[in-house]
Amino acid sequence: MENMAIDRKFDSRVLTELQSAFEERSKLFDQEGSFVHENYDDLKKHRFFSACIPEDLGGGGVSHSAMCQMINKIAQSCGSTALAFSMHQHLIAAAQWKFKHKGLGAEMLSKVANNELILISTGAGDWLGSSGILTKTEGGYLFNGKKHFASQSVAGNVIVTSAQFKKADKLWDVLHFSVPMKNEGIHIIENWNVMGMRASGSHTIEFNDVFIPESSISLARPKDEFHMIWDVVLTVALPLIMSTYVGIAEKAMRLALSFTKNKGKGKETLLAMIGKMNNALLSAKTQWKALIALANDLDFKPSEQTTVQALSFKTNISKETKEVVSMAMEIVGGQSFFKTNELERLFRDVQASEFHPLPTWQQYEFTGKRLLKNE
Repeated sequence: MENMAIDRKFDSRVLTELQSAFEERSKLFDQEGSFVHENYDDLKKHRFFSACIPEDLGGGGVSHSAMCQMINKIAQSCGSTALAFSMHQHLIAAAQWKFKHKGLGAEMLSKVANNELILISTGAGDWLGSSGILTKTEGGYLFNGKKHFASQSVAGNVIVTSAQFKKADKLWDVLHFSVPMKNEGIHIIENWNVMGMRASGSHTIEFNDVFIPESSISLARPKDEFHMIWDVVLTVALPLIMSTYVGIAEKAMRLALSFTKNKGKGKETLLAMIGKMNNALLSAKTQWKALIALANDLDFKPSEQTTVQALSFKTNISKETKEVVSMAMEIVGGQSFFKTNELERLFRDVQASEFHPLPTWQQYEFTGKRLLKNE
């Protein structure tokens, strides 16, 4: 997998050049907690946002698995850029699966490709119940609510989101829809002042009587019930998102090894720690590859079994990547505690892996419930 050809339109040399620029900027972005605008400008210039869209729709035709590799490489230079970028790409992947298997969504994908649009996901804080309220009005709905953890919100063009709607029978549905960021009533609350991934721009978006046309509703599902849509979204999204954290872990191990090689006396005591760190990284990468394989370059049939596996891999990869970075810090010692040391930022960034759906204990419960149901 490491030697996977990315695509003729996305020469590895371009990605290498971007990595170098991203790495130079990463420290300042982290210090300021400012969004990675310059990095996004570079990605847009080289048409990375439309990279995975089929060529006949105006995109680059890059495979899902190759995009995972790209995100992994970007993360080794700037975790915030990789994470924010993965949020756009997982929406593209879900839309592409729908186009590939149901023949739907070509217009949206073409529009993204032709304009190099950036899509914003609000799914991290929504899950089965969603949040925000839709009320019926002539020709559609009025949307009121707040969406947290909206990565790249300050740079995005279109929000892909959902909200609760109370039907005439008093039962609640969740409606899924997209809305342009420029629409009236949308406001970004710039409150992303956090420990790690400080430059991902994952602010809160506030919606005040935002009009959602009936034609914008892409899905209606019962509130708080698991829907097949998640079998698609999680299977395509988690490999992309977790590519970020595997990249961070790989970078941390390289830094630790470089430190040890340059260390004179006493490095023999670190050998066992290095071996343990390597085992954790091997475990993370093996399960990451298995997670990517589940999506099978978007040629898969959605199933609850696949979703259970994907969520389980996500938890394990999160655990192992955090272990790698922690071990790297132990190997380097007190120097890694300084903000001038890159490992300090990598440690903070990798902690975010826990908070993507599903957090560890929710995943354990979700998996256990389904395993018992199938007995």
